[in-house]
Amino acid sequence: MAGRVSQWWRAPWWLFELATGAKSFVDNPILGSEELNRRGLHDARLRAAHRLAWWRRRKLARHVEPTDRAAFDRDGFVCLPHFLPLDQFQRLRDVLLTSECDGREHRQGDTVTRRVPIGPELLERSPELAQLLAMPRWRGLMRYVASTGGEPLYYLQSIVTGLDGPPDPQVELHSDAFQPSLKAWLFLTDVAEDAAPLLYVPGSHRLTAQRLRWEQRKSETVAGEADRLSQRGSFRVSREELAALGLPQPLSFAVPANTLVIADTYGFHARGPSRRPTVRAEIWAYRRRTPFLPWTGFDLLSLPGLAARRAGWGYGLVDWLAARGLRQQHWHPAGRKKATDR
Repeated sequence: MAGRVSQWWRAPWWLFELATGAKSFVDNPILGSEELNRRGLHDARLRAAHRLAWWRRRKLARHVEPTDRAAFDRDGFVCLPHFLPLDQFQRLRDVLLTSECDGREHRQGDTVTRRVPIGPELLERSPELAQLLAMPRWRGLMRYVASTGGEPLYYLQSIVTGLDGPPDPQVELHSDAFQPSLKAWLFLTDVAEDAAPLLYVPGSHRLTAQRLRWEQRKSETVAGEADRLSQRGSFRVSREELAALGLPQPLSFAVPANTLVIADTYGFHARGPSRRPTVRAEIWAYRRRTPFLPWTGFDLLSLPGLAARRAGWGYGLVDWLAARGLRQQHWHPAGRKKATDR
């Protein structure tokens, strides 16, 4: 409490964050207020974010194939095996899996996530990669699920499991944030059932009456819980709670290479357990837009020449802030590695 009082000067910023995608219940005492959340603060932000996301999706629906839209609206994800023609995929994979690239790594427990921003260098090496990101079906799905006309951030991502350490916290089912958002995986390697497959609870992207009651309870109690990731707005859920929410058990995406999975990560998802040391490689997309804007919108950073550089710029910006003690950098240089290196 004394620490919060000493930071009273930050109150205007805390108030401003109410209109943004800020989600941490411990970093913002207004968002984390038990009394305000009992009176409906979290509920109001949650309802508004979802209502506007679906409003924007309706405006973007014409760019999505009807079968893809129906699958996403029902399940919260679309799974498309054999997404690329085989010859195009083989050329794409050959380049991406054999190229040595400068990346960043973030370790959580016994798992390392390594990412290489997809920028001008990789796009120049692989014409097939540029063709993929320009495909109408790809672009339409990305925009619909993200509920924005802006471009996602793209990375060449590797998941390295089986290291010494405590369990990876990403194996717990969770929702990324209170608002709908996009993550997508085009798998470059086969994903076995015992090798950290993506898990997703079908239908958990919908804001049902049961989910609203669950969110309300969490918002009132999460600030006092021990789970730090839930406190920061990424609510964890147990498998035992799913039935009371009217939800099934998670689906495991043990899929062959060249499968695209695109999902709303407000829905409950996790990284499945790995029974052995593995390396999973994929093209990974991410987009979480400002939730309270009604338009699908013009996005300056999505313009040609800028969009492909944003992911790399993001690391540089956080490095600059970390050097001045303003933010912690969790993504550390990994050196030049291939995507399948451990």
